[in-house]
Amino acid sequence: MIPDGAVTITIRHRVGFHETDAMGIVHHSNYLKYCENARVVWLETHDKSYPDWIEMGLHFAVTKVDLDYKQPARFDDRLDVTTWLEWVRGASLAMAYEISRDGELLCSGRTEHASINGEGRVRRLPKEDRERLGRTAVTEYSRGD
Repeated sequence: MIPDGAVTITIRHRVGFHETDAMGIVHHSNYLKYCENARVVWLETHDKSYPDWIEMGLHFAVTKVDLDYKQPARFDDRLDVTTWLEWVRGASLAMAYEISRDGELLCSGRTEHASINGEGRVRRLPKEDRERLGRTAVTEYSRGD
C-alpha cells in the first residue's frame, strides 16, 4: 500500500507479446524491468535525471530486490507502475513499487541501491543530494550510514 504523503510517479506500460512466457503470462523477470523504468522516471521527475547522476560519476547499483507477485499480467494489459522513495542514507537508498491493472494490485516490491562510482566502489552521496532526496522520502532523512 502506498504510504500517505509518499512522493510518487506512475508510468503506464502496455505488455508486449515478447514479455510473456509459454503460459501466456508476463514472465516474472519483466516486473523488475517495469520497476527500473519507473525508478528512472521518478528520479527525472522528482530529483535529477539518471544521466545527471552519471555525469557526477555516480550510479545506483541494485543490492537487494523483493517482489511479491499477487496476480499475473498478460499480453496487451495496460499496467500502472507506481514508485516512491522509501529512504536515503549516506551511500544507499530504497525505492518501493506497486504494479496494478485497472486498480487491481498485481505486484508490489522494493529495491535497495548502493551509490557507486564508475569503478564499482561504494561512494557516499553528496550531502546536498542526500538532503534533497531525503525531503521526498517516506521515512525521514538519516545522517548516518
